[in-house]
Amino acid sequence: MTLPPLYALRAFEAAARLGSFSKAAIQLNVTPGAVSRHIRTLEAWFGCELFVRSGPRIEITPSGQGLAQQLTAGFQSLEHACHAFRSSSHELRLKAPSTLTMRWLLDVLRHFREAHPTPVIEISSVWMDTDSVAFSREPYDCAILLGNGYFGEDTDSRLLFQEWLIPVCAPALQAQAQSDIAACELIHPSADRRDWRRWLQRTGAFPALNLARGNVFDTLEQGSLAAMSGHGVAVADLLLSLTAIESGMLALPFKQVVATGDGYYLVWPKASTRLRNIELLYRWLKESAPEADIAELLWLE
Repeated sequence: MTLPPLYALRAFEAAARLGSFSKAAIQLNVTPGAVSRHIRTLEAWFGCELFVRSGPRIEITPSGQGLAQQLTAGFQSLEHACHAFRSSSHELRLKAPSTLTMRWLLDVLRHFREAHPTPVIEISSVWMDTDSVAFSREPYDCAILLGNGYFGEDTDSRLLFQEWLIPVCAPALQAQAQSDIAACELIHPSADRRDWRRWLQRTGAFPALNLARGNVFDTLEQGSLAAMSGHGVAVADLLLSLTAIESGMLALPFKQVVATGDGYYLVWPKASTRLRNIELLYRWLKESAPEADIAELLWLE
């Protein structure tokens, strides 16, 4: 055998952690004599003493202490793996961008929970400069990310809906923006000002517009809120802004809407044990994806 008996390792780890054969026996539901025998089996297997015995008192040896620490970490890892596998039919931990969560996802998941008591969706709304997830290091089972559909060799993904960009502003600012956009304050929802740049490049509009000026925010949500308050003209995701546009909180000074080539994808690790629940969530999200009659606008592919 390349490993000593697992039950002996478990008995030793418990005795070392609790400092007592009797307490280890209670935790493992065996007799103290059985714990003692298991530990002697290990000592014979390793060829060294793991505990110094002085009557009823025991003291772990330095070599035994080093082994115990590694075994404790190993058993904790096994317990976490088994717990994750056992709970795979009951919950999903989902990572999602903050703007998407506020504008769309929270309502969609509320309706999902009403229709499906399980799995329980635990959502973490996270700010990400570039949407990404590292399933090996982060505590998520799946994620909704903005990108081109490729999020790493060890992941699978499916498109939920595409990203469409269009300028937005408060209704009171619409006429001024249409007559002289250069006189309006620009709002950039990201530090690299990529959304305005993408829209201008794809439409060919306002070639002299100075993108170096304007107010810079971290998210589309912040940029849109600033636009609603009349602080300037922002570029927003059309589909995520539909409710604000339809309610009159935002207006469209220009009708050109452009597809960036990116989209929002549901992403998960290829080796996931929660695939059935991920498929269920994907179907619900896809059916609930926001839609707009883009044909009514002048759009550019």
